[in-house]
Amino acid sequence: MITKVQKWGNSLAVRIPRSVVEDTQLKPGETVNLASHDGQIVIAAVRQQRFKLADLLKGVSSRNKHEEVVTGNPVGQEAW
Repeated sequence: MITKVQKWGNSLAVRIPRSVVEDTQLKPGETVNLASHDGQIVIAAVRQQRFKLADLLKGVSSRNKHEEVVTGNPVGQEAW
């Protein structure tokens, strides 16, 4: 797809066409990684990985489970 680079303040900007937005499922305000590779511009969405508690707990075993850790006496309005 061909588009133009335009001036935006002290920077340059490229509009992302609707078809590309829909194909990549980009949302306004979403974070992207902008890089150059062999003289080309690469833009990739930064997707935050979501974890489920049940999946995380599957990794807990008697071999990697630790005992309680004492961090000292309560300070301020802490209730124990």
